[in-house]
Amino acid sequence: MLRSIAAGTAPALPSMGPGLVLRVLSKRPRPAAGAPGPLTSEFVLPGLDLDHVARYARALGFAPGAIPLTYWYLPVQRAHMATLLSDAFPYRLAGIVHVENELVAHADVAPGVPIRIATRIDILPPTQSGAVYCTLETVGSARGEPVFTSTSKYLAVRGQGGRAESAVKRAAKPAVQPGATIDSWSVGPASGRAYARLSGDWNPIHLTRWSARLMGLPAPIIHGMQSLAKTCAALEKSAGRRVARISVRFTAPVPLGSTAELTAGSEPGRYLLFCGGVRAAEGAYTHG
Repeated sequence: MLRSIAAGTAPALPSMGPGLVLRVLSKRPRPAAGAPGPLTSEFVLPGLDLDHVARYARALGFAPGAIPLTYWYLPVQRAHMATLLSDAFPYRLAGIVHVENELVAHADVAPGVPIRIATRIDILPPTQSGAVYCTLETVGSARGEPVFTSTSKYLAVRGQGGRAESAVKRAAKPAVQPGATIDSWSVGPASGRAYARLSGDWNPIHLTRWSARLMGLPAPIIHGMQSLAKTCAALEKSAGRRVARISVRFTAPVPLGSTAELTAGSEPGRYLLFCGGVRAAEGAYTHG
């Protein structure tokens, strides 16, 4: 049975910011009565802030005049956090890991038109190691027509032997060879804070060395979706065409103070992102 945290008229989409981060960090796991069922939510974004869209596009390298595909993840993340903070989601949120994402553009939307954002969260059965993943399907629609869809996958509970098990799996896979370089960029020490100001995602692991260490990381890392945005912008610039669909699987963190290199993948429509010679992400894309 579907459980919804929104009934009747959908409420306004909550904002992101430091206050939300505090709520995320303070949420504690709650025992679930039986297998957790799907969780749904609906919110309304009153309309796009075109000045904010323009700042996002400039900061991440997109051409002006259009809504970047990855911009849609900003309201999506707000909906995700509001839904995951519900008591119906039984797991703690501090330490939850974003492992995969796909964004698809369906239609443009005029300024000032309200966008309805509907999300469904499914908690997947535990893996053999005990790891628990959840999928989040989000549809943004305006006047009854889809504008974008976002599909995310998060690791909610680490399995037994987590890191060691992952290392064995990585070692068993053949090395991936980079193709032709498409673009590269520096991830400066302040990049995490700059993206946090754009996105509202003030997760401490992305900000400074001391805040990352508080969360158990030796050094701060850039937001995965900042890397995807830079990737999307570079793919558009390289082809001279907008990207209509892009997917990503995050495989390693990108530390602040490092350099990211985007290369072609093993076949057309695929890409690889490297950092320090290590594959950090991979995915597929199609142009509109």
